[in-house]
Amino acid sequence: MYAFRETLNAFRRAPMLTGLSAAMIALSVFLVGVFGVIAHNIRETLRGVESRVEVVAYLRDDALPSAVNAARTDLAALPAVREVRYISREQALQKARAELPEFRTLFGGVENPLPASLEIALHPGQHGPEVVENIAERARVYPFVEDVRYGSEWLDKIFLLRRVAGIATIVLGASFALVAALIIGAAVRMAIYARRDEIAIMRLVGATESFVRRPFLLEGLFTGILGGLTALGATWLVHNVLSRSLFELEWLPETWVAAGLAFAAVLGVLSSAHAVRRHLKEIR
Repeated sequence: MYAFRETLNAFRRAPMLTGLSAAMIALSVFLVGVFGVIAHNIRETLRGVESRVEVVAYLRDDALPSAVNAARTDLAALPAVREVRYISREQALQKARAELPEFRTLFGGVENPLPASLEIALHPGQHGPEVVENIAERARVYPFVEDVRYGSEWLDKIFLLRRVAGIATIVLGASFALVAALIIGAAVRMAIYARRDEIAIMRLVGATESFVRRPFLLEGLFTGILGGLTALGATWLVHNVLSRSLFELEWLPETWVAAGLAFAAVLGVLSSAHAVRRHLKEIR
């Protein structure tokens, strides 16, 4: 109760400094939250794109049906492969005419120019560049395979975009977290110097270091929680505004929200602990 009461008194004594500390934590977590929303939606979008990634092996016109069936069996046995579909030349032409109306105009009266192919669909979570490249190389070894395509250029860009979004979130969040830690440290230092006579008396009557430190650690904890809740509300507001004005966005997973609040609380406690350990030595 003493530590809790002293924490409330510290808030009353320096409300502006406490508010500034909470605001910097809120800004740090808010930036992480906003970039987290962006990164999460990018990840979900890319996951949908990745789920449509297929390796297509185009076959020579003289490919024997028995050899093609054997290749289908071999490729379907690979752990990452979900299904191998054989697309005949006629099926390829029908599909092209259905999906590309201009194809009907360009090749309306011309002999079918499309080759037969094997479409290799992959299991969920098996769409990484290395996995897809390995399957494509496996399909190329068959002598009746003329070419293999899987969109290597844009697949690499998808994974690069995902990495950039993740790195930007971490770097910006860490930068503002450092600023928040410095401000919390300054607030704790001012509180320690304001109570230095009281702290000295407590030490003379036998107060332990943990007893002296406890109010300052609670102050950091409450400041971090306040900043985390403020950031959560601001992030939710930005999410709603963007969803209504631009395009629908998914909200953060519950585990991400809990991790953000925990990060804010831990940041407040650690910043206070560092400042207390450093500055209590100066008033001994």
